Amino acid sequence: MKIQAIIPAAGSGVRLKSDVPKPFIELNGKPMIVHTLSIFERCQHVASVVLVVPQDHMAEFEKLVGTHKLHKVIRIVAGGDTRQVSVYNGLQVVDHDTDIVLVHDGARPLAEATLIDRILSQAGNEQALVIGVPLKPTVKRIDPEAMLVKETIARHNLWEIQTPQIFRKEILLKAHEANVAKEATDDAMLVEKMGVKVRIIEGSYDNIKVTTPEDVALAEFYLNRKKA
Repeated sequence: MKIQAIIPAAGSGVRLKSDVPKPFIELNGKPMIVHTLSIFERCQHVASVVLVVPQDHMAEFEKLVGTHKLHKVIRIVAGGDTRQVSVYNGLQVVDHDTDIVLVHDGARPLAEATLIDRILSQAGNEQALVIGVPLKPTVKRIDPEAMLVKETIARHNLWEIQTPQIFRKEILLKAHEANVAKEATDDAMLVEKMGVKVRIIEGSYDNIKVTTPEDVALAEFYLNRKKA
């Protein structure tokens, strides 16, 4: 069973208020995308990686991959205006004999290789797998115009979904082709629309997505804690 990873890393970093693309933001002196790609260098079950990047920064990514000896990155392709388009572009270049596709956000540099390998060991029995954690905050639905609370949502069966997300290649490709004009917040949403059952496995609260300046500091804290 051949497994390839697609890492969408074409984000601009607008919410981070950064002068450089989000993947190049440094965590402990090293670009965030290097931390993320290094995870997959350690994953036994992942054969290779397709990296999806901004069109006008491809040469910089190629240099970075070479400098940091990220040997599993076999292709670097241009992303699109949305995450969904970027993942679809990555799907176009996965190997023809790939069975399983793993999609992981380039801005999640704290996933554990051991957790990913454990999930991938179950991938052959499932059509779609995601990881996530039970929701901790209280969530309320509001009227956005009046800014009044309409209801408090019971959280006992609500989970925050993370990446990696793992799919049979033909299912993920069909899901993207069927929803080419729609914008989804994750790949599992597209698969769900086809009626495919998506199994969830508990991940880690440390596996944050770096989106705001506060996340940068938190990510560095977690990285330092792992070293201790």
